[in-house]
Amino acid sequence: MTKTSTCIYHFLVLSWYTFLNYYISQEGKDKVKPKIFANGARWKYLTLLNLFVFLAFWILFLYNRDLIYPKVLDTVIPAWLNHAMHTFIFPITLVEVILRPHSYPSKKTGLTLLAAANITYIIRILWLYFETGTWVYPVFAKLSLVGLAAFFSLSHIFIASIYLLGEKLNHWKWGDMRQPRKKRK
Repeated sequence: MTKTSTCIYHFLVLSWYTFLNYYISQEGKDKVKPKIFANGARWKYLTLLNLFVFLAFWILFLYNRDLIYPKVLDTVIPAWLNHAMHTFIFPITLVEVILRPHSYPSKKTGLTLLAAANITYIIRILWLYFETGTWVYPVFAKLSLVGLAAFFSLSHIFIASIYLLGEKLNHWKWGDMRQPRKKRK
């Protein structure tokens, strides 16, 4: 693909993401919605922080939707918006892999940065719980302390696996994009 096509694609994705954030910011205009989005507002959800939640969301949703997306949310969030937040990221990500090569850092650096981001989000989830007494996602209320630790650990392993898969797909499509290290004299 040409640079122009890639730029147009990125502009369209950015426009879509901007539209979603604007639309969601307009959602709390009646009396029911502020209760659902209380305690951290809509920014407490991972969906709005990074959009790459396709597999985790749909696995939990299909297992028991009340653990991740209670039915009451259907009255607040239209079905198209649910799919815009939880489904469309998958094809958008695949197109990104096809359109553009990515230069990954070393595995150690990449996985360390990913772990730091995960820990930061876990701290945010825990902070919101200690501040408000309610969990961001209902699934957390059903878990013991050991269950929470296992959930967060398995989530990190899952996310790290997706990261490594993305690196492998990128390498398969584009070859090794790492910069060669300069030799020390």
